[in-house]
Amino acid sequence: MIPKKILIVDDEENFRHMLSVILKKEGYDIETASNGGEALQKIALNPFDQILCDIRMPQMDGLEFLNEARKVEVDATIIMMSAYGTVDIAIEAIKLGAYDYISKPFKPDEIILTLRKAEERERLRKENELLRKEVKKEYSFENIVSKNEKMQKIFEVIKKVAQYKSTIIITGESGTGKELVARALHYQSDRSQNPFIPVNCGAIPENLLESELFGHAKGAFTDAIRTKKGLFEEADDGTLFLDEIGELPPQLQVKLLRVLQDGEIRRVGELKPIQIDVRIIAATVKDLAKEVNEGRFREDLFYRLHVLPIHLPPLRERKEDIPLLVNHFIKKYVQSLSKNVVGINPRALEKLMNYNWYGNVRELENTIERAIVLTDRDQIELENLPIEIQDFQEKIQLAPLSEDEYSIKKASRFLEMTLIKKGLKKTKGNHTHAAKLLEISHRALLYKIKEYGIVEDNL
Repeated sequence: MIPKKILIVDDEENFRHMLSVILKKEGYDIETASNGGEALQKIALNPFDQILCDIRMPQMDGLEFLNEARKVEVDATIIMMSAYGTVDIAIEAIKLGAYDYISKPFKPDEIILTLRKAEERERLRKENELLRKEVKKEYSFENIVSKNEKMQKIFEVIKKVAQYKSTIIITGESGTGKELVARALHYQSDRSQNPFIPVNCGAIPENLLESELFGHAKGAFTDAIRTKKGLFEEADDGTLFLDEIGELPPQLQVKLLRVLQDGEIRRVGELKPIQIDVRIIAATVKDLAKEVNEGRFREDLFYRLHVLPIHLPPLRERKEDIPLLVNHFIKKYVQSLSKNVVGINPRALEKLMNYNWYGNVRELENTIERAIVLTDRDQIELENLPIEIQDFQEKIQLAPLSEDEYSIKKASRFLEMTLIKKGLKKTKGNHTHAAKLLEISHRALLYKIKEYGIVEDNL
């Protein structure tokens, strides 16, 4: 393991020597400087993990050094030392960017403990920074897998609008990835270091939803034993994602409208408004325009939400994405499930391509995860798919032709289906006799019954 590198800055040579001996015994790599100016020169040449700096020194004292170190964005953790310490000096040092302050004289164990605490803090800071980068990468729009033209246009919209506070509403069927798009918008914005808080408006009981969103004052109702922040306050300077916005009760629609208009909220049981800075992204599977017409959703709130609408197409309208998504989910789950799956059998992929995916991308993801768990081979096989996908046959819905229909192909199919139904009815479902009446083979009749989705019980 590479030893931590420490710079000791102190004008007393004996002290520098004594501290160097103590820390070298603990496995640290030590360099020294006699004043702040010399320390800045050494920092310019080599990076240090930690700096121990005295406050009272000639030429450039410790507080001046802190100022200059901040200007050149020194990455090391700085700990100040002084034999003439006061609380005011310690506070000033912390304000200028020092991590901690230790009074001289100190025991070896004290300085070692201080260094260990600083190392732990730095480790946690780096872990947190790495986690934030990973989260941003996971929810970046590049990670929303698609080559579909409509989806590519949505990616362009995300790029353009991510930095703005304007309200966005995302519509689409369940499972199309509305929250994924909302997170991409957040993590591509300058709010990405602040909270992203999702809330499902349809999952919280109506009597609790107001308190959950807006918070409450102590004593506002029976169980309000203390003042509680709501999710709007928790999301301050960040993003609040209101999923299933169409389920929001009428009285809360009024309060949400006030938030969008005035940028302020009022806790339950309080009269004083609280100013907040929150970006609101809403999502719904409902047709909100229809909800407005039928009196279930406020028209003024509808227009407030529809500043920047994004509609996600269902998976059945972008089936060219299925192979990409399958590979993406295989890579995702082979790691978490510790399986050696590298691909999918072409016959199994064909079944996935033919299926209608009413649960959209979420259903496909669940299907791939299940298949990876079930397979004993290095690829997903047909038998690893759910039986409804294996047996799925898309039903062709044929309706009577309208007066303005001129397609010979459609007319022929409709006529063919009508004659097959007529033949089956005439022969009371006897396939052999019906095939003779229709002058086609028995095999062709069975194929067409399946192709047209003819339900013989209804004849």
